[in-house]
Amino acid sequence: MERSPLVIAVAQPPTVAYDVAANAVTHADTVRAADARVVVFPELSLTGYQLDAPAITADDARLGPLVAACAETGAVALVGAPAWDGAGHAYIATLAVDGAGARVAYRKVHVHESEQRFTPGDGPAVVEVDGWRLGLAICRDIKFPEHDAATLELGAHVYVASVVDHLHEAHLAAERGRRVAADRDVWVAVASFAGPTGGGFDQAAGGSAVWAPGGDVLSQAGPEPGGIARATLRP
Repeated sequence: MERSPLVIAVAQPPTVAYDVAANAVTHADTVRAADARVVVFPELSLTGYQLDAPAITADDARLGPLVAACAETGAVALVGAPAWDGAGHAYIATLAVDGAGARVAYRKVHVHESEQRFTPGDGPAVVEVDGWRLGLAICRDIKFPEHDAATLELGAHVYVASVVDHLHEAHLAAERGRRVAADRDVWVAVASFAGPTGGGFDQAAGGSAVWAPGGDVLSQAGPEPGGIARATLRP
């Protein structure tokens, strides 16, 4: 399939701790404001980085406003949430949301020791949008070259990561995003949490960005909550 240009946005909306319903509304507003085919959100964006937040399922009715916004705009939203599977395991997950509903698209592989209530995912995954294969990562995954290597083996054209870093570690997402773009010669999009959240993150880094193959940054948000960076990817 011949690919057309893809408009992608990485967003860092403010988040209300534990409040999936309120955060889904904010995510919906962000999707409308982003004016993009794909909108990427940070790790655990629907709850904040609250490691004790109750896990949800993809059919949670509170996601309704976000599903409606995706239907209205034609967008696909990649959002972070603690998610249950059918066997009673909780994962740090990326949900793919469109106008038809939501599904669990990816489960974090490299969970941190502080995230021990969560089961590690079983491997890389891609989401296809308009012929573009988006390889998914969550936070610590992007630290490991073997993760992006395995994701690219699935034919990913874009490496998409949802992260949370401390403000004093703002350089990490930039260094890691640039590394993947340079080493793998692919587009990279990283959505980074901004503002205060749980897990000891009194001030998260923000700085969500998109890199071109080779490592040049195309668009980057600042450190404040509410920022959106947007870029057009061309095959």
